[in-house]
Amino acid sequence: MTDASCCPGIDHLVVLAADLREGADWCRRTLGVDPAKGGEHPLMGTHNRLLNISSPAHPRSYLEIIAIKPGAASARPMGARRWFDMDDPALHAQVARSGPQLIHWVACVPDIAACHAVLAARGVERGEVITASRPTSLGLLEWRITVREDGQRLMDGCLPTLIEWGDRHPCHGLPDSGVQLQSLRLQHPQAAALADACASAGLRHVPVDWAGAPRLAATLHTPLGPVCIASHPTECHP
Repeated sequence: MTDASCCPGIDHLVVLAADLREGADWCRRTLGVDPAKGGEHPLMGTHNRLLNISSPAHPRSYLEIIAIKPGAASARPMGARRWFDMDDPALHAQVARSGPQLIHWVACVPDIAACHAVLAARGVERGEVITASRPTSLGLLEWRITVREDGQRLMDGCLPTLIEWGDRHPCHGLPDSGVQLQSLRLQHPQAAALADACASAGLRHVPVDWAGAPRLAATLHTPLGPVCIASHPTECHP
């Protein structure tokens, strides 16, 4: 199932919205473009919209606007929660207060089992490696992804979820959006542990700031000019 074209890197940024309409409005207002249609994740009871943000520095990356699908139940085993802390009341309150925002990032790795084992050896329990899929107009998208039973992102969303794609990647079906990812910066009080975990997964190119409260900040080139999106939007400075 390994996609040989995947080198360790930023696969996608995760923006959580209360609903997809609000997420699309945020994208149009913040980045100056409309996100493309995404799909549904029956396993999690979620759905999304997508935006190709590939750039020379990040040649296969996209932005995912994700929300819980109204009326949809998670098909996860009893007691297991949705990915990306999407069942966390505090995170819901944060999004309700500040609107859609960057909460996490997902790293593409060529061998998820090996990477998972390396992190586990360092005491990082990234969760079970599960198989997921969704149909698209170009065929079935299939991937393997790390998801903890409690749904936690870890390190306040700064430690990435790992993903390994099958034969097809979402960017294969996404048009050029006019938005390009320039950089992603991580900030966390446990910066040394975060930097070590990222490096062990082959993600040495993602800067980690060695002081300050937990924060993710991505800088993008957009039709509106340079834009920074962050886990604390009011504190974002490109």
